[in-house]
Amino acid sequence: MADAPRSGCPINLSVEVFGDRWSLLILRDMIFGGRRHFLDLMKNQEGISTNILGDRLKRLVALGMLTAAPDPTHRQRMIYSLTEQAIQLIPIMAHLGAWGRRHLPVTPALSIRAQVLEEGGPAMWEDFMEDLRAEHLGQPRKDPSRPRVRDRLQAAYEAIAGEG
Repeated sequence: MADAPRSGCPINLSVEVFGDRWSLLILRDMIFGGRRHFLDLMKNQEGISTNILGDRLKRLVALGMLTAAPDPTHRQRMIYSLTEQAIQLIPIMAHLGAWGRRHLPVTPALSIRAQVLEEGGPAMWEDFMEDLRAEHLGQPRKDPSRPRVRDRLQAAYEAIAGEG
C-alpha cells in the first residue's frame, strides 16, 4: 500500500485494500465471470469508467492481488491473473453473497450464484479455488473430469434467468 495504514488492525488493513467502490467488483468479475482483459472488465453491470478501472487494476497489481502480463494473442492487450492472495477470497465472497441474500433486496438471477456457492459450502469453495489456481496460476487440477465450479454457477444462473 502506498500510504501508511491507519493501524495494524486486520479489519482496517483489509478495508484499506477492498474498501473502495470497485476493487471487490473487479475481483468478482474475474473470479465469477472469467474476465481477464481490460475491455472485458469494462462490461460490468455497474458501469465502471475506463480511468477508474485502469487505476484499480494498477492498484490491485501493486497490492499483489493480480498480476499483469502481455497477452500473447494480441500485443496491445494485457491479461490479468489472480494471485493466490485473491484466490483465497473465495470463502469471503461466499459469505458476502450469503449475507447479501439474507439481508438485502437481491434479484433471483443475480443471487443464484451466491446461493449455489453457499449451499455447496467449503468443499465447493475448495474446488473453486483449485479451478482458479489452474486457470490463473497454471497448477493442475486433481480431477480434470470434475465439472468446473464456474460452469456449475453459470448453469444455475442460466436456468433461473430463463436462458438455459
